[in-house]
Amino acid sequence: MAASAAFALLFSNLPQPLRRRPPPPMLSVLLLRHYHRLAAAASSSSSSSTPLRLRVLASAAMSSSGGASSSSGEGHGGRKPNRLAAEHSPYLLQHAHNPIGILGEKRLSRRLAERTFPSFYQVESFENDDIAKILNDGFVSIKVDREERPDVDKVYMTYVSALYGGGGWPLSVFLSPNLKPLMGGTYFPPDDKFGRPGFKTVLRKVKEAWETKRDALEKTGNVVIEQLRDALSAKASSQDMPNDLAAVSVDNCVEKLAGSYDPKFGGYGSAPKFPRPVENCVSESQNIMKMVTHTLQCMARGGVHDHVGGGFHRYSVDECWHVPHFEKMLYDQGQIANVYLDTFLITGDEYYSSVARDILDYLRRDMIGEEGEIYSAEDADSAEYDGAPRKREGAFYVWTSKEIEDTLGENSELLKNHYYVKSSGNCDLSRMSDPHNEFKGKNVLIERKQTSLMASKCGKSVDEYAQILGDCRHKLFDVRSKRPRPHLDDKVIVSWNGLAISAFARASQILKSEPTGTRFCFPITGCNPEEYLGVAEKAARFIKEKLYDGSSNRLNHSYRNGPAKAPGFLDDYAFLINGLLDLYEYGGKIEWLMWAAQLQDELFLDKQGGGYFNTPGEDPSVLLRVKEDYDGAEPSGNSVAAINLIRLSSIFDAVKSDGYKRNVEHLLAVFQTRLRELGIALPLMCCAADMLSVPSRKQVVLVGNKESTEFHDMVAAAFSTYDPNRTVIQIDPRNTEEMGFWNSNNANIAQMARSSPPEKLAVAHVCQDFKCSPPVSSSDALRKLLNKTVPAATSSAAA
Repeated sequence: MAASAAFALLFSNLPQPLRRRPPPPMLSVLLLRHYHRLAAAASSSSSSSTPLRLRVLASAAMSSSGGASSSSGEGHGGRKPNRLAAEHSPYLLQHAHNPIGILGEKRLSRRLAERTFPSFYQVESFENDDIAKILNDGFVSIKVDREERPDVDKVYMTYVSALYGGGGWPLSVFLSPNLKPLMGGTYFPPDDKFGRPGFKTVLRKVKEAWETKRDALEKTGNVVIEQLRDALSAKASSQDMPNDLAAVSVDNCVEKLAGSYDPKFGGYGSAPKFPRPVENCVSESQNIMKMVTHTLQCMARGGVHDHVGGGFHRYSVDECWHVPHFEKMLYDQGQIANVYLDTFLITGDEYYSSVARDILDYLRRDMIGEEGEIYSAEDADSAEYDGAPRKREGAFYVWTSKEIEDTLGENSELLKNHYYVKSSGNCDLSRMSDPHNEFKGKNVLIERKQTSLMASKCGKSVDEYAQILGDCRHKLFDVRSKRPRPHLDDKVIVSWNGLAISAFARASQILKSEPTGTRFCFPITGCNPEEYLGVAEKAARFIKEKLYDGSSNRLNHSYRNGPAKAPGFLDDYAFLINGLLDLYEYGGKIEWLMWAAQLQDELFLDKQGGGYFNTPGEDPSVLLRVKEDYDGAEPSGNSVAAINLIRLSSIFDAVKSDGYKRNVEHLLAVFQTRLRELGIALPLMCCAADMLSVPSRKQVVLVGNKESTEFHDMVAAAFSTYDPNRTVIQIDPRNTEEMGFWNSNNANIAQMARSSPPEKLAVAHVCQDFKCSPPVSSSDALRKLLNKTVPAATSSAAA
């Protein structure tokens, strides 16, 4: 960029920020789908009263502090609360007693927000009285919640990444009064040290530059934003997806993954290791499954998995999945559960279904509100004891050998041997596990050997050994429950709820294929899988009642003590639609399909250029509309939207179906260069391209009395095998609302329902390639039918 040269010269004497890469993409879904394919083959201006001062916006990505501050009165050493005390965001409330005169949404701009949890940066700098004086005298400080406003985060993170070659958190950006970025970076220490200017020096130099070179700064900011706007408004030269795009993108992505696979510990690359649900390679299907299953087993046995309470921590700091960053995020739980469910379907091994249950039972116990809303996260840090002066990473989760001995008595040796517990502490498996001796004498539970081997060494059956372990975990859980808990972020985010809704809905049917007599041990409850469907429906209903305006067909992004002012973004719509489609397919209620179809409008669609923007473009303070494609810790909205369009195209009649297909082809054409050259960064979009390349999706149309046992058995049979190219349609001919919907949207399905024998409680039709099988009326017959090619046509295809 021409502008960046002038910018760099002006600020050449400022420190280069330390860069923390965002989490790598998550790829397991791609590999499972590739395995299936191979197996099948063999504001923007400020108020006139706002001072003409620079605005400084800061954010971080990692949580390191606990509960929210009080919203009234004095606290934190007698400091009075600042204007963040009026906010609802847990993160913003944590900073309500910073000495800086921070402006929040309600005061300065209802459109500025960015999530940040207090990290080392904030503790050092934003609670520093000297820094506060500089900021208060020369800047308008903005601190906002990135989870509430990911669109704002994207603008300024894109800016910093483009100018410095990489972004990350903590993030600081200096803005002009019209919100144009002037300078930014990641971590700045508070004082000069190690030859690096500190934050005080940075603030003084930025203030001096603003006072002496304001015109040049503003001009540079304008040029940079315009150039970024042009670069990010990707358009397709053709509205058609190239014929070879699916094969090339998937094969290249798989090849890259194979090259980075860790055969010893599973996963891809070295430390830090993130669970990667949207990735998991080589040319043969059996090798792919070995990679996937080995990775999932290593993750589940590792300390990144909470063995005592269930669920997964954010990532492992070492290569062996042992010592995690202890934060728990909702978006991880939903995606990881779905990968374990898929792997269970492919392998038939209840080990994977048990891990999925473990995750979902953790969410049910600790992360769901009274009205069914699913909360966002639990922090990594907590106090070691009541009244402790500071919080520590992982304090809630780690154990001393003596604590375990005192709690478990005669069974303590069994558990200590199983989970590699040592009196000196066990964080010694890698030099990356505990480089600063933070966990000296502490143990992060990890299984280094399989349960069957450990049971044999103890002379016990696997079932007896597993039950003893479960009882021990329950006792540890009770002791742990008395410790100060990590802070719960009880904000409800629509997109993340959509990911969890999908997992709960799918589990309600997939887990019915578990072998008879499967035993479960704590923290798994072993509930009837249909209970999970109730969780999914309750969460969806909360969103519909609290965060959706039916008259405008618009979503809000989040909820805490009421809906946030932020509108719904592409991720909110796409992830929720995906969850609603799963709610319909696995649960059968037509209301969820109807709502999904309503939400799939053209609010974010670029009708001329193709693809979807991340924002509706109605807020002038958001300087960039971005078409995101990176499948990172969360999949991109465009990837999920592409899959939604493909799924919807197999449900509706030809007119609507063709429209959905045109939009998804146009979308994939927009990103074809990235798919060809860097598919590993877009694994879920590669899956979408692969799905679209299938000549015809398989449609399973189930007709009958939805309240009957026979119908329930038929639904379970429809989901007893792994098939990402299958659509399940449930219809009860007695239901006038359903029949009205299908008469209007797919007459062929309505006709199937009308022509179904009334004496049959459940009938199934399997259709593909414009052919439908003779109807079957038993779940066993349906299972057999789904495992072979559809015979010659006997009736019209469903769509």
